[in-house]
Amino acid sequence: MTTAPSSTLHWSDSDVEVHKVVVGPYENNVFVVRCARTGDAVLIDAANEHEQLLELCRSLGVTRVLETHGHWDHIQAVPAMREAGYEVAVTRLDAPMLDDVGYDVFLDDTEVVEFGKLRMSAIHNPGHTPGSISFELVGTPLLFTGDTLFPGGPGNTATDLGDFDTIIDSITDRLLTFPDSTIVLPGHGDDTTIGTERPHLDE
Repeated sequence: MTTAPSSTLHWSDSDVEVHKVVVGPYENNVFVVRCARTGDAVLIDAANEHEQLLELCRSLGVTRVLETHGHWDHIQAVPAMREAGYEVAVTRLDAPMLDDVGYDVFLDDTEVVEFGKLRMSAIHNPGHTPGSISFELVGTPLLFTGDTLFPGGPGNTATDLGDFDTIIDSITDRLLTFPDSTIVLPGHGDDTTIGTERPHLDE
């Protein structure tokens, strides 16, 4: 098992390492979630700067890529990832947005992605896009929310596929059910917590 680079380490405990890099003109967060016991890992959102992401994947034992949604700023590195042999997963509803870059498998609501000793549960969160998805890392306080929930409230819905009422319901019904101490790792910007964001949603 290779030693993980400490420069990208963002969060860890005895079982998990989360590595983070910020890429591209929209400063997208890309996360690698790694099992500390086996070295197996997944990458969340192959957004941009594919050379850096491929280097990260090789050093961290990434086996597959999970896309939180299909917006172009989150998928720029997908062709290079697939060419290098990494499987790319996206929801069926957002898959048409990846027609130009390609994908390999579908992610479903409540699907459990297993890698090493870790389990990550998918949560369908429509509103930003029809197929937006968040990921709960089971047994940890971590919740990866893509562009659904940010510090300060919901993601942008002023696009062809966005819907404000849907994203509010989506966050209320599927994310605010988590404890206040849950750490939210969004697709852009800094981490926040469910407790911090709960009051903002009413605003």
